[in-house]
Amino acid sequence: MEFDQVISSRYSVRSFTGQKVDRNTILEILQAAHLAPSAVNFQPWHFIVVTEPENLIDLHDVYPRNWFKEAPVCIVVCSDHSLSWKRKSDGKDFADVDVAIAIDHLVLKATDLGLGTCWVCNFDTEMVRKKLQLPAYIEPIALIPVGYTTSEAPSKSRNPLSELVHWEKFK
Repeated sequence: MEFDQVISSRYSVRSFTGQKVDRNTILEILQAAHLAPSAVNFQPWHFIVVTEPENLIDLHDVYPRNWFKEAPVCIVVCSDHSLSWKRKSDGKDFADVDVAIAIDHLVLKATDLGLGTCWVCNFDTEMVRKKLQLPAYIEPIALIPVGYTTSEAPSKSRNPLSELVHWEKFK
């Protein structure tokens, strides 16, 4: 796909066919995330790929939505705040920013490969920690269900650029 087509056709998929996604396709998606930029190139992310049916069923407890159960793959994206860059002027931790960029690369590559995704951030983080045996310094940021879909992309509603873009100063 052309880049403009990829970014305009990506949407939050909430209906999956259940068709398996092969490992090489998953690795291709993860490679795109791996290439994402990060502050000072610290790359404070981890990707936990869940594909085994019994592990997916176990993960469904953390976000009990029917559509979430249909996805044959769930990539749990985590940050490591001990590795992330912190801005000196105010201490701002860039782990979440870096992980968000990696997730965006991931979902755009999945879209390019004909797969649907959805960012899921409203989940039980402590339950994810336990189920995936995350060490204390690893924070689960988002669940990304991945799979094939038959749903159509809805039209996108966006605020006008004139309300969002400021030239030279915030006016």
